[in-house]
Amino acid sequence: MSPRPLPLALLALLVSAGCGEPPSNAGNFGVELLMDQAVAGQISVFQLVVLPDGKQRDCTALQRTCLRQQVKQAEALVLKSDKDEGRALRFPVNLTGSGVSTQDVSIEVPVGRDYALIIEAISGDTPPRFLGSVCHYLPEVNASRNETVLPAPMTLNSVDCDPTFDS
Repeated sequence: MSPRPLPLALLALLVSAGCGEPPSNAGNFGVELLMDQAVAGQISVFQLVVLPDGKQRDCTALQRTCLRQQVKQAEALVLKSDKDEGRALRFPVNLTGSGVSTQDVSIEVPVGRDYALIIEAISGDTPPRFLGSVCHYLPEVNASRNETVLPAPMTLNSVDCDPTFDS
């Protein structure tokens, strides 16, 4: 019988890595998004982007406006989820709970060090609008288990730009 890692139960996310599969060059980790239910109605999707050279990035500046206006799309790492793959992954809002609601997502990121994770809130308008973002430093992504990312609270500050990365 081959050993299987036990799932790591965290506050609102169950993350397991490997489960008997061969090692890969990507690491899975969960992201727990926290949102005040009062403003959640404005948001249609969350867009997640991971950039290399995280220590060299100014997270404060990256959060002011659309990431798409600040970096070349080719700079972003290719990410995977159970349904999609691309330089930016979008997750429809699906918050649970009342008051402060949560949404858990899981992504696969290339193994490496010194990344910046940017999460943008995007409106359902046509064209979509940037509603706010949060930047989180990822010192290391392992092929085995990675801690769930609990980003800082996101402050909504609508900016008239279309933040969506091309798929």
